[in-house]
Amino acid sequence: MQLEALKVFCDVVESQSFSKAAVLNFVSQSAVSQQIRSLEDKYEHKLIERGKRNLAPTQAGQILYQAAKGVLGRLEEMEIELQRLSKRVLGTVRVATIYSVGLHELHAYVTDFMRRYPDVRVRIEYHRANRIYDQVVGNLTDIGIVAYPARRSGIRILPFREDELALVCPPEHPLARQKRTELRHLAGHPFVMFERNLPTRRAVERILREADVRPQVAMEFDNIETIKRAVEIGAGISILPRATVEREVSLGTLAVVRFARGGHMRPLGILIKRARQMPPAVNYFIELLQGEPPEPSPPK
Repeated sequence: MQLEALKVFCDVVESQSFSKAAVLNFVSQSAVSQQIRSLEDKYEHKLIERGKRNLAPTQAGQILYQAAKGVLGRLEEMEIELQRLSKRVLGTVRVATIYSVGLHELHAYVTDFMRRYPDVRVRIEYHRANRIYDQVVGNLTDIGIVAYPARRSGIRILPFREDELALVCPPEHPLARQKRTELRHLAGHPFVMFERNLPTRRAVERILREADVRPQVAMEFDNIETIKRAVEIGAGISILPRATVEREVSLGTLAVVRFARGGHMRPLGILIKRARQMPPAVNYFIELLQGEPPEPSPPK
């Protein structure tokens, strides 16, 4: 049986994309197309219906998908049991995370994990939070990491860590002279913020609303790196996790001012699929994430 082709086919169905299935299987998009065609030739049925905006399995494709998922699931269970008999930890850990966590907080964990388990690959992908929930449910990733985790059907949430939120502004900004500031002092200043539909934006708006501050939003972005660049050029101030601006503070391009009353924390959560039996490598990575944070590498 063409197990590799069956896996590729399932990834195409779940991701609704030939290109994403190619990335998941470390092959070219043309190789994915060839494997789908080989399955269609073998079973003498069209398996994928290509629409204008997406694709979906045909009736024959749905039958094959359900059967293939059962076969691949049993195969994965067998591989997990065999790995448990071995002293070596092998495989790939797939992590889907939001940019602010993946770019600034996971590096030390991944470095420590790869030092402990050199035969395991860690693959990190960056997505919006809502997409990460879908990735976990669809088995397109092993672990999801999001801010302000929300309950969703089929997903289990594990605690990760908390980030302190702080004022971020250019070093020459009047507020940068303060060691700590009150939220009310932010009134009247233009803000650079996350887009409205992102969890961190909603949390920041709630914090400001409780302090009776109405932010004057000058710019909004979905990417924390773009927000920081906008603040650096003086487009406005922002409220961001302190951990995400350490490099800019050390370079002198941004200043961080903590809030006088404190307590404004951004919880991070680990998302895993309920009732899914995880390979040992994934379980070890989760254990590492939930343990003591490793010492970060010195900035270059």
